[in-house]
Amino acid sequence: MGGRVTDTVTSVSAVVAQLRDSQRRWAALPVSDRTRWLSEYRDWLWDNQSRLERLLMQETGKPPAEAGLEVPYVIEAINYHSKRAPRLLAERRPSPHGLLAITKRQLIVQRPYPVVGVITPWNFPVGLSLLDAVPALLAGCAVVVKPSELAPSAVSAAVDGWAAIGAPPVLDVVCGDGRHGAAVAATVDFIQFTGSARTGRAIARVAAERLVPCALELGGKDAMIVLDDADVPRAANAAVWGAMANYGQMCVSVERVYVESAVYDEFVARVVAEAGRLRTGIDMGGFTNRAQGEVVRRHRDDAIARGATELIGHGEGPTVLTDTDHNMLCMTEETFGPLLPIVRVDDEDEAVRLANDSRYGLSAVVFSGDARRAERIARRIDAGAVNINDVFANLFTLALPQAGWKESGLGSRGGSDAILKFCRPQAIVAARVAPARELTWYPYTPLRRAIMRRVSRLIGARGLRRRFA
Repeated sequence: MGGRVTDTVTSVSAVVAQLRDSQRRWAALPVSDRTRWLSEYRDWLWDNQSRLERLLMQETGKPPAEAGLEVPYVIEAINYHSKRAPRLLAERRPSPHGLLAITKRQLIVQRPYPVVGVITPWNFPVGLSLLDAVPALLAGCAVVVKPSELAPSAVSAAVDGWAAIGAPPVLDVVCGDGRHGAAVAATVDFIQFTGSARTGRAIARVAAERLVPCALELGGKDAMIVLDDADVPRAANAAVWGAMANYGQMCVSVERVYVESAVYDEFVARVVAEAGRLRTGIDMGGFTNRAQGEVVRRHRDDAIARGATELIGHGEGPTVLTDTDHNMLCMTEETFGPLLPIVRVDDEDEAVRLANDSRYGLSAVVFSGDARRAERIARRIDAGAVNINDVFANLFTLALPQAGWKESGLGSRGGSDAILKFCRPQAIVAARVAPARELTWYPYTPLRRAIMRRVSRLIGARGLRRRFA
């Protein structure tokens, strides 16, 4: 345990092989035993919360308030999924669909994928690693986590807690660069990846070549729409938090805002005032990946060169831009930093059209004082989730799917899929009666064919004329 990987292929393969061997015994345990181990692990996470938070702050530069979100988020996932796992994983006996199936006993069992590889980025290293590992463990899988090389320590420490409680050896971590991630993808039975669209495509190609399933949570370019009947102070506060939280390094960050003219001036003024009050080290940290700062500067410089106005920022820190349009990089490419471009629109139709003018579709935000109007707008937005009069709310609703559309990903987290996606449903069919030969078996005879034709019409046809023709 602890991510002690020094050789890319050999060591990763050895870790996965060990997990695969242990997984058989883990999957054979009753679900209640697996939930018991997750409960003990939850208690260990509480007991070690402060230490994990310190590691997160050291590695990522998060302020204390944001570092403090990751462990409670994982614990909430443990509590939620542990409660649902027994029902979701229970064997089911469907009712026969008709006369052809009435002589068969039908059973559906959920068989876990042996080893799941969870490959995660540096922006929420502990939260994203364990958010996927927890339901996979409950499903009966073994899990290997490959954290970003920029933030391995906190994840390794969190995974070490599994061994510390004496749990079966079905959770491990391998640390290293992209070669180690590639080795994980090349050896596991299910790949769960969170990161950029570019790397996601590479993961998908590996999965396709190996014919193993993958789930991809990729980038976003989330839009916020502020309608003329919105609560402007709340909308402005939401926009600043949505754009600047975690220094804008979130796949669901608000990266573009479309505001109806009637409230545009007030909204912009409030956003500038709120952004100007942010405190370094308390409200905001910094870039975990220094290269991301270059992306933000490039987007900012491109926008100004094309006519945008910088109201706050001036080349560093939280930046608010106006007079922006879709000819600018900051409106079309994922920025992943504390930059907020605002666009004035004439009406809601223009706002929806521009919000959908993106190759991404992760989530979006709509602010309106009219609940029906807001929901009507939400149903027109091409994104996997839409928050109304709120921001990031879908991240904390574990009962709902979290799915990216378009280039924002494949598959989903949350809801029933959180556990069941790590399982293969197996159908088991048994004969209730067992004559020497079935009516459909050899030898074929005119009489048997006539009986089958008559039976199939009686079952499948509608209307007396067709049934008895």
